[in-house]
Amino acid sequence: MSRLVVIGDALLDRDLDGRAERLAPDAPVPVVDALEPHDRAGGAGLAATIAAASGHAVTLVCALGDDAAGARVRTLLESSGITVCDLGLPGATPEKVRVRAGGRALVRLDSGGEARACGPLSEDAREALAAADAVLVSDYGRGVAAEPTVRAALAGLGATPLVWDPHPNGPEPVLGCALVTPNAAEAERAAAALGESAAVAAGAAAAVGESAAVAAGAAAAVGESAAVAADPAADAVGAGHTSSPLALH
Repeated sequence: MSRLVVIGDALLDRDLDGRAERLAPDAPVPVVDALEPHDRAGGAGLAATIAAASGHAVTLVCALGDDAAGARVRTLLESSGITVCDLGLPGATPEKVRVRAGGRALVRLDSGGEARACGPLSEDAREALAAADAVLVSDYGRGVAAEPTVRAALAGLGATPLVWDPHPNGPEPVLGCALVTPNAAEAERAAAALGESAAVAAGAAAAVGESAAVAAGAAAAVGESAAVAADPAADAVGAGHTSSPLALH
């Protein structure tokens, strides 16, 4: 069993599934009733959950608020066999609530405020990194991947393979990554920043980001599962930002 450390921003994804059979009399909106909640760990928590389900021994380094949403995320992760290293998040844990009817989302309600700095890398997180067979950074632009002690530890991994899934609002990957999986827009901006032409930028985006099979195959070369690298489930539920063109933010 390989030992994988996932580092990134965790959040709570909650679907409220119900039925909509009529419109409200006071406004042209559907009335949704018989709601049933379905919770799951989102963001980097989803990547960790997929990896754990694939048979990896997973440690998630994240930052959770001292609130009900943070406690729920921790419970969901630990029930999936994931070790949680919580760096501490000032303020509320990010939460995305989708109201759904007939299997389709009608509205998404986001809470948790803007990105905030988290606490420094903890000793248990350092020990997990030292023992890891591979490391995945699943950045959702909320501060964990930008924390200076986290970045210093990632830059000092040495021969341990590092896969980095960036976010437009997050920091640049550290040097030495085995694989970086930007989406098309992120790859185009990176190429343009180097003074490349639009055609070269578009080609670079296609080469490094848009095919989930490419990302999965490259990740497999460093010992990760296809699900962790491509993270298609995150896009399927509208929570992710990975290389799939279905990504929603």
